Amino acid sequence: MATKVILFSVFLIFFTYYFTEVYSLVEFTNVQCESLDKDFVLFEYCFLKSVNRSFKYVSVKGKLLQIPITKVKLQITLYKRVNSYMPFLYNITFDGCRFLKSTNPNPITLFFHNIFKDYSNINHTCPYNHDLVLDKMPYHSVNNKFTKILPFPEGNYMLEMHWIAYDIDRAVTKFYWSLT
Repeated sequence: MATKVILFSVFLIFFTYYFTEVYSLVEFTNVQCESLDKDFVLFEYCFLKSVNRSFKYVSVKGKLLQIPITKVKLQITLYKRVNSYMPFLYNITFDGCRFLKSTNPNPITLFFHNIFKDYSNINHTCPYNHDLVLDKMPYHSVNNKFTKILPFPEGNYMLEMHWIAYDIDRAVTKFYWSLT
């Protein structure tokens, strides 16, 4: 009887491990940037570069024309494609200056901040007095965060970010990717 219980336990642990492992791949498909207020911000570049079949990266540079900026909000919305892009799971707005000052931020905003922190210059508190740069962010940096930390179902997604300064919507960036 004890042998059957031990074998069943080993069987259960073995299959639980393999059925809970997620082997997914995030791959960027497009990036779009739009300046809603051309007197406030202009995008010098916004592109997805495919170096080869297995390596793609995103680069964005927004030139701020009215610096220093002391009041910023960021609205992040996640969309999933089902015939068209429909809101999916997250729609959050947070104060960018307060978030960067905080030592204990919201876990969801911290999650999105951790995706971009290694590749951007958005790493200090307000006043913000230089251009916004996201430089050569590869999709493999996003793989671990989207597949192991927050498991998502397969599909096509869009992360839309509205950059709001002084309570006016100034720019929109959209990151498109597929999860397979």
